[in-house]
Amino acid sequence: MKVAAILLLCITLFHQGHSNTLNSCQSRCGYGIDSSYSCQCNTACERYNDCCSDYYTLCKEAATSCNGRCGENYNSQNPCHCNSLCSQYNNCCSDYSALCNVNSGSTITDAELRSLSETLYALDRNKASTSQLTIDPQTLVSDSQTSSQSDLSSRPLFKYLDENTLFSRPTYAAFLKVLDNYKRMTGQTESFSSQQLTEQETFLKETMLNTELGRELFSFLYTKGVYKSETEFIQDLKNMWFGLYSRYNGAMDSSGFEHIFAGEIKGGKVSGFHNWIQFYLLEKRGELNYYSHSFNGPWSGYPDVLGLQFKWDGYYKQVGSAVIGCSPEFDFAIYSLCYIARPGKQCSLSLGGKELRIQTYTWENSSYGNGKKYIASAYPVSM
Repeated sequence: MKVAAILLLCITLFHQGHSNTLNSCQSRCGYGIDSSYSCQCNTACERYNDCCSDYYTLCKEAATSCNGRCGENYNSQNPCHCNSLCSQYNNCCSDYSALCNVNSGSTITDAELRSLSETLYALDRNKASTSQLTIDPQTLVSDSQTSSQSDLSSRPLFKYLDENTLFSRPTYAAFLKVLDNYKRMTGQTESFSSQQLTEQETFLKETMLNTELGRELFSFLYTKGVYKSETEFIQDLKNMWFGLYSRYNGAMDSSGFEHIFAGEIKGGKVSGFHNWIQFYLLEKRGELNYYSHSFNGPWSGYPDVLGLQFKWDGYYKQVGSAVIGCSPEFDFAIYSLCYIARPGKQCSLSLGGKELRIQTYTWENSSYGNGKKYIASAYPVSM
C-alpha cells in the first residue's frame, strides 16, 4: 500500500513539473514555435496571443539586460546581446559592460575618443578655410522658439563657397555623386544601378582609404580589434551606412547615409538631414529656405556646428544640426567612430580642445550579417 502511494505521488509530481514546463518560458525565450508546448515564447506569440504567462517577465524584460546572460550564444530573437562579439556588431545590451566584466583592453574609452577626434580634426586637410566659405547665421532663437516655423532670417545662410576648389577634390566629388541617388519621400523603394553602387564604393575608398584621416580611423579600430583588415572595415561601413531598411510601410526606402546626409521627408516633415553640403546645394537651387539657428558651436573657424531651422520645399525641420565646413571624410569618420564606439548613445569628442557631442541611434527593426545593426541616425547635439 505504501509503495503504491509513493508511486502515485511521484507520478503526480512529475506530471505537475512537466505541465509547468509546458506552460512556462523558462529556458525557452526566443525558441521557434513548438506545438508540443501549450504556449509559446517568441515574438510571434504576441501576434497570435498564445504567449506563456511568464513570457513578458522572462523574455521581454530580461531580454534587454545581460543579467544572467553573459557569454550566451547568439539568438536572433533577442533585441540585444551579451557575448564577446556584441561590441563588434553594435548590438550589446546597455548593461553589457557593467555586468559582463568586459576586457578593458578591447573597449574604447572616453579618453581615447577625445584623443582620436583631436587627431582626426588636425588631419582634416580638406575642410573649408574661412576664405573658401562664408556663412551668415543671423537670428539665434531659444529652444522654445524652434517649433514656431517663423522665418526670422531674411538672407540665405551661405554667403560664399569656393565650389571650384572644394568640389573638385576627390572626396567631395565622390560624395556629390552619391548624394543625388536618393528619393527623399519615405515609402518609396530605393534601388541602385550598377553605376550608383560603384559610386558608393568609390566614396568609401576615397574617404576612408585614400585620406590620412580615414586611414587613421581604420588604424585605431584595427588596434582595438574591431576590424581585422581594411577589406572588412570597408565592407562593414558599406553595410552599416548604405544597407537599405524600411522606415515606412514595408518599403526598402531608407539607409543611414540617406537619412543623415541627404535627408528624408516622413510624416509631412523633414527627417534626418545633418549635412552642410546638402544644405548649401538646396539653398543655392532655391529649394531650401533658412529660418534661424538655435545653437552655434564655440569654434571661430571650420568646422563649426549649428542647429538649424529651415523649410525644404515646404517641409519644416525644427532642429537640423550639422558640422559646418568640414570635409566629407571628417563628417563620415566621426559619425562612424561614434556609432561603432557608442551605438545608440551620446559620444563625447574633442575638436581643438572644445567638446563636441554626437548622438547616434541604431536601427532596431532589421539587421545585417550576424545580427549587426544598421545606423539609423547620427548628429551633433546642442552645445
